[in-house]
Amino acid sequence: MLIIGLTGSIATGKSTVSALLSQPPYSLPIIDADLLARQVVEPGTPAYRAIVAHFGPSTPDLLVPADSENGMPERGPHGKGRPLNRPALGRRVFGDDAQRRADRAVLNAIVHPAVRRAMLRAVLRAYFRGERAVVLDVPLLFESRLDRFCGTVVVVAVHDPAVQMERLRKRDPHLSAEDAENRVRSQGDVRDKARRCEARGPGRGVVVWNDQGKEELEVEVRRVMDEIDRSSPRWWSWLLWACPPAAAVLAAWGFWRNTRLNRAWEDQERRERARL
Repeated sequence: MLIIGLTGSIATGKSTVSALLSQPPYSLPIIDADLLARQVVEPGTPAYRAIVAHFGPSTPDLLVPADSENGMPERGPHGKGRPLNRPALGRRVFGDDAQRRADRAVLNAIVHPAVRRAMLRAVLRAYFRGERAVVLDVPLLFESRLDRFCGTVVVVAVHDPAVQMERLRKRDPHLSAEDAENRVRSQGDVRDKARRCEARGPGRGVVVWNDQGKEELEVEVRRVMDEIDRSSPRWWSWLLWACPPAAAVLAAWGFWRNTRLNRAWEDQERRERARL
């Protein structure tokens, strides 16, 4: 089964591409890391308790108020606690200063392992259903090193950062210009992700450029999926599904290859920074 890693940066159109891939003619199962990240921090979960224990004492508005307009009780739904106030948590962790970076690292250390476990369960379910491919929709695919497990990586990107900022402010009008800029910066320059993706080689790393409208995006997605189909035809996916030992060997080889690619990319980036 081909694992397609889908990533990008905030407001580049990754969610739109994910929706397109879930519909005909592709009809691919989507494993959405953002959705899983919400599920693993629901009240009562181990990740929820860890977040409240760490951030609660210094973030008074960390939880949705008990007297909110929705009539949220003090103990929240099912008596498991009030939900996290996501905007408040976002203000705490999004930004470039040292404290926000440290807070973001703590939050990621709590949430990411829980999300990975949920993703693994979802991938295994797709494999046993006989799916030829599955899409891992992960905003921080490279940063979390999940790209090592992917046969192909797709990055949704824009050439002009101003397009990204305009879309984000339009989508989330409650964000100030500073908040929007902090959120964009927290996920890195999407053009760097595009270069890293293309360095994987034809068919193994492809970029969807989304600087224009919905129709142009659909054409880009079709181009990218045609390239992926040529490098990983359906008959090959079915052959591997029918022969699990071969699939396991190929997966191990792919992981090793992707690990080497990552090391080469990181070494190149260090050399380039040293020259500046």
